[in-house]
Amino acid sequence: MKILLAGATGVVGRRLVPLLVQAGHEVTGTTRRAERARSLAGQKAKPLVVDMLDAEAVRAAVAAERPDAIIHQLTDLTDENFDANSRLRVTGTRNLVAAARESGVEVMIAQSVAWLYVPGERPAVETDPLDPALPPYRGVAALEEAVATMPRGVVLRYGALYGPGTWYAPDGAIAERVRAGVLRQAPSWTSFVHADDAAAAAVAALEWPAGPVNVVDDEPATTADWLPVYSAALGAPTPATAGRHAAATGRPVSNARALDLGWKPRIPSWRIGFGDMS
Repeated sequence: MKILLAGATGVVGRRLVPLLVQAGHEVTGTTRRAERARSLAGQKAKPLVVDMLDAEAVRAAVAAERPDAIIHQLTDLTDENFDANSRLRVTGTRNLVAAARESGVEVMIAQSVAWLYVPGERPAVETDPLDPALPPYRGVAALEEAVATMPRGVVLRYGALYGPGTWYAPDGAIAERVRAGVLRQAPSWTSFVHADDAAAAAVAALEWPAGPVNVVDDEPATTADWLPVYSAALGAPTPATAGRHAAATGRPVSNARALDLGWKPRIPSWRIGFGDMS
């Protein structure tokens, strides 16, 4: 299969390239930065430098490549610029979907997030509503709505990504906050997924039916559960608690649909993944 991988040098994208090549696919990987093109060539992918915010450039790129499927792993979070990331989700996705439809591409797999469900205690499934009060909602909703117009658009609602190169890596932004004592143990929910497992899900999704799929590990956890384990793995002091009267926030997320579709996380719990950092 001929695959256009948009965002091929990001946290998930750079893991995806070798998986796709090993599976026998012909891969063209996009990046905004010319200096990153060499790394793609080294992974046996065809590098393509293109700005996804430039509609005409995207249209020309997709028309020239004529892929069988597009995998959308676009993010802009290097500097924790959430406005830039939202713009990429809205405008970049719109440009990519428009170009795909114009060129007759029927399949798109796109990265979304699993932490926007309306808060609650019951594990969220894909049919549960997202919470428009949360700041990332506009960008995420625009992305998912655009991908849903594809003949077969699969939305991967990733949990919090951890592993090398992520914010949870020992040199990442979350690790820095933990060492600084900024984060506290609280009853707020997080559903994690190792970045390697997120990439594997994107490969599997080439055969999945249209619609959203939660891609998270088997153990949703509150900050009070995971933060002490994570801090210990970093060799950081045990974080303070938010207080026994702190309100619960967020929601656990179910991966039942992904499991039904045949995906299984290689690292089933953040406990194992965090332990591997030490």
